[in-house]
Amino acid sequence: MANQQPPRFATSGFDGRHYHNPVPTEVMKKGAFFRVLGKYMKRHEGRVPATSPGPFSVDLEVLNNLPPDTLRVTWLGHSGSLLEVDGRRFLTDPLWCERASPVSFAGPRRFFQNPLPLADLPPVDCLLLSHDHFDHLDKESVLFLCLQKKIPVITMRGVGKRLTRWGVPAAQVAELDWWEATSRIDGFTVTAAPARHFSGRSLTDRFTTLWGSFAIRGPRHNVYFGADSGYYDGFGAIGEALGPFDLTMLEIGAYDPEWSTIHMGPEGAVNAWKDIGSGLLMPIHWGTFNLALHAWTQPVESIVALAKANDIPLLLPRPGETRTVADGEWVSGWWRGES
Repeated sequence: MANQQPPRFATSGFDGRHYHNPVPTEVMKKGAFFRVLGKYMKRHEGRVPATSPGPFSVDLEVLNNLPPDTLRVTWLGHSGSLLEVDGRRFLTDPLWCERASPVSFAGPRRFFQNPLPLADLPPVDCLLLSHDHFDHLDKESVLFLCLQKKIPVITMRGVGKRLTRWGVPAAQVAELDWWEATSRIDGFTVTAAPARHFSGRSLTDRFTTLWGSFAIRGPRHNVYFGADSGYYDGFGAIGEALGPFDLTMLEIGAYDPEWSTIHMGPEGAVNAWKDIGSGLLMPIHWGTFNLALHAWTQPVESIVALAKANDIPLLLPRPGETRTVADGEWVSGWWRGES
């Protein structure tokens, strides 16, 4: 493992108990709890689809034929994608759970089933786990992938300890701090980068594990997986240090003015992409769970309009669709019922 931390770039600032954001950050604005509670008690149209989208499926004939020098991506919903980079497969924040919740009987329920059944998953070289929130770290899925499929994990500081407590062998897990890198996948360098967010799976363990993003550099292609982050002035440093990227994956959903410091939304994604300066923009973290007050299609309709106005190339495949990044911009329109 090599440390790739330029001195002027933000570190996680671990103080022995808690990790800290790259810039001062309030998870929610002062007094927001009661304002948000009041908003949630009102009716907000369109937060969930009128009818369940899909069902969606993958093309297994395509997925099982892994090209050696190509960058492809299959979006599985929310922040979960199967990345095929130069002959290797990386699975980001995989979720097969019905609900993004600590319990199976309550909490945000997915709008559509994961289009790739676990039984049909092709061989995967590595799991990339950005942080430990329930809509990114699905315990049952990760245990199946680690214990049954023996897939190694690259994750952030502290999250690996959570996995080993669940029974994942420590030798199978690599933990990174921001700007640290690992080459445990031969021929590839995976670097952890900062994000403006937070962590924890209860009210008592917030900030005790690290959150972040990843750059995946292969022999020919380079990908940025932004995971969860509010917008801040650090994306230019990420692009400078780890770019240029062929594919830049940024969150657009589950945002609100009350928590704008930790979720960027469509406008923040456009600004972050401009700062990073490269890559086909693939919006993630939308269209799968009801996690905010906006209509479920509002983030994607906004990013389509903003991208057009700012001449930003978009990649918006339908769930389960495998797209080759070199083919360029693609807006499927699946959320409108288009193919």
